[in-house]
Amino acid sequence: MTDTDKTPTVVLGGGPAGLTAGYLLARRGEPVIVLEAEDQLGGLAKTEVRDGFRFDLGGHRFFTKAKEVDDLWHEIMDEEFLKRPRQSRIYWNKKYLEYPLQGMDVIKQLGPIELTRVLFSYLVAAIKPKGREDTLEQWVSNRFGKRLYELFFKSYTEKVWGVPCSEVRAEWAAQRIKGLSFFSAAKSAFFGNKGDKVKSLISEFNYPRFGPGQMWDRMAEEVKDKGGEVRLNAKATKLRFEDGRIVAVEVNGGEEMIACKAALSSLPLRATVGLADPPLPTDVQDAARGLRYRDFMTVALVIDGEDLFPDNWIYIHEPDVRVGRIQNYRSWSPWMVPDPTKACVGLEYFCFQGDDLWTMPEKDLVELAKRELSELGLADPSKVETGFAVHVPLAYPMYDADYAERVEKIRSWLDPLANFQQIGRNGLHRYNNSDHSMLTAMRAVENQVDGTEHDLWAVNADSAYHEEHQDPEQPYRNVPETEAMKQPLAG
Repeated sequence: MTDTDKTPTVVLGGGPAGLTAGYLLARRGEPVIVLEAEDQLGGLAKTEVRDGFRFDLGGHRFFTKAKEVDDLWHEIMDEEFLKRPRQSRIYWNKKYLEYPLQGMDVIKQLGPIELTRVLFSYLVAAIKPKGREDTLEQWVSNRFGKRLYELFFKSYTEKVWGVPCSEVRAEWAAQRIKGLSFFSAAKSAFFGNKGDKVKSLISEFNYPRFGPGQMWDRMAEEVKDKGGEVRLNAKATKLRFEDGRIVAVEVNGGEEMIACKAALSSLPLRATVGLADPPLPTDVQDAARGLRYRDFMTVALVIDGEDLFPDNWIYIHEPDVRVGRIQNYRSWSPWMVPDPTKACVGLEYFCFQGDDLWTMPEKDLVELAKRELSELGLADPSKVETGFAVHVPLAYPMYDADYAERVEKIRSWLDPLANFQQIGRNGLHRYNNSDHSMLTAMRAVENQVDGTEHDLWAVNADSAYHEEHQDPEQPYRNVPETEAMKQPLAG
């Protein structure tokens, strides 16, 4: 091996995309260094541990139609990959509805008058001209009817994004819920989701015994065993470019400068542009600064007594409380909760950095979570023994009116680069899930090592594929694919 051959590829970010890239490069015998700015791997899919209690940040089901991603998961986890039953509900109008929807349950909870209004609204939408579809509100109302939009989409979506649905672009709805039609949901409600053809309605999924963090830790060990490096507390602070190529990555403000033959970055687009050296043109920098993100918090509560509910999670559509979703960690895996006499739940709050939720002291967040559990009728606050709050910045790339134009401007700089690729959710500013993020890393490694020309931005760009299984024998190349949605119809 020549000295040139020993020059590593640098992977920026130790989340699902970054670690996948590092693992696949190391498996091919390529020198690689994975840099993670924090002291823990996993990025948006990490597993936090407090006093032995484990909890996810967002909840991550491992279910995919991309066979190569599924094969990789099993390759890494082996016997530690558990098959888990899926159970979830929606809390709406002071009632709990089973989700996936069950026909008789829907009839019982909505009642004949509301059902009539929903059906009439759908029929009106089905026969009238579609008109413009710029926003999520227009896109959903055209397909499900205005009444169903108001009942099941509006309040939850606005809680998630913090802006009116009229400001959320239709592209986000098309990516997340395209293919889940009025009739497919109704058919599943009454006749079941045979063969898990509708992914958002699956009945079971895989899950690491000790949470997703177990997978990322194992993957990092494999990278090291195969000769690569994984460095924690190693923050990229400058990306050095020369003649349309990346040549080096500065770490921790000049603590080290790593020469590289290529780089794969899962850093947010906004960060990548800001770290470029020499500085990029003003219009590219302005486009990057204009990209918006929705931030996120989990408040985990340890409660004396049995589990509060059997669900993996409950979606909270109720506008009178601020919590958006509640996880029950034992339902994900019994090994997440070390004490069988205790329950552990996670209340998820969507927010913006700097707002009242984001800046609220941890003890006040715990009190808020306790109070809202009580208001929802799920727990006696006096039974809560302790609580922890974890902040997740830049959790969800926002699809606002200007995002597509801004991304296109940044791509005008990125696309011509010979040895630099963005991967993952924030790396592409696309609302991708774990399997998509990992798939973009797979394609990026193929582009770099094999000289292919996969369009990473096309992965999950259109989810026409979303609902039906592909032939497992067909290769997944530049095909839009999706992991099971982590939110119901509105999310």
